[in-house]
Amino acid sequence: MSKERARRRAEREAERARAMRANEARQARKARRRALVARLVPRPVRFYRQGGLIARRHRTQNGLVALGFLLVQVLVWLIWGTFFLSFAVFVFSLLLAPVVVTLAFDRRI
Repeated sequence: MSKERARRRAEREAERARAMRANEARQARKARRRALVARLVPRPVRFYRQGGLIARRHRTQNGLVALGFLLVQVLVWLIWGTFFLSFAVFVFSLLLAPVVVTLAFDRRI
């Protein structure tokens, strides 16, 4: 009976050793795959916005300029509706936007 128990114990230990080797091989494959993916795929870049008063003011000003630009485009499209006139106002608005920003928001004046 003792020899039978010893044989079964040896079989269990052999099975456990095979399972451990298989697990280690699986972990090694996962680690190699992770390393390969880390080398090939760039890490995502996080952009954090500035939180100061000046940055907040600039975001507000940029939003107002964009809203005004969009409002002008929509009004021209709704009132006249011709492609040529809408395109002309679009180009004129693009050229005029920096002037409006300078005149409306420049603190040196």
